[in-house]
Amino acid sequence: MTTADQTTALRYVTCGELRPHDEGARVAVRGWVNSTRDHGGLIFIDVRDRFGVTQVVFDPRTADASAYETAGHLRSEDVIMAIGTARRRPAGTENLNLSTGAIEVAADSLEVLNKSKTPPFPLHGDADVDEALRMRYRYIDLRRPQMQRNLELRHRALKAARDYLDSQGFLEIETPMLIKQTPEGARDFLVPSRLYPGEFYALP
Repeated sequence: MTTADQTTALRYVTCGELRPHDEGARVAVRGWVNSTRDHGGLIFIDVRDRFGVTQVVFDPRTADASAYETAGHLRSEDVIMAIGTARRRPAGTENLNLSTGAIEVAADSLEVLNKSKTPPFPLHGDADVDEALRMRYRYIDLRRPQMQRNLELRHRALKAARDYLDSQGFLEIETPMLIKQTPEGARDFLVPSRLYPGEFYALP
């Protein structure tokens, strides 16, 4: 593949991946709409996934007309895919708080993968959200940065323990659990036995 081919070939990237050396690459970013801004006709969309945030710019002079129109009506947490060219941000507009803060995507096409309703609570900042509400919408709560960090920390801790024990020759074996019933606990899930009619397995 020639250098020109590498520049024009479409790459699917995460929202925390692009760096200044990717300038000129043809890329597609997918994720949740983190925020939107309209500055003098230029529409800026911050797209987020679990890896980070990437700024996507829609310019009416270069973007597809329908894509530009759609970008102007995006809402927080809509799921989108934007395709365009990676470029350095203009001097003085870099965001040092982001790993991708020195680069942006000049988009020319846009696909809305899923529209979002208004979230039941803020997903950013330190807003004090009632725990019962968080548990009710747990699948949304898991998008919050703090919850993402907790999941990553748990994953890394478990992986480190497993890697160490594996290096020492241990085998990880999953066995059935034998436990006693506890009062005030959740009711067991009973599974009828095919070999012993009238008998059941109790799953905790």
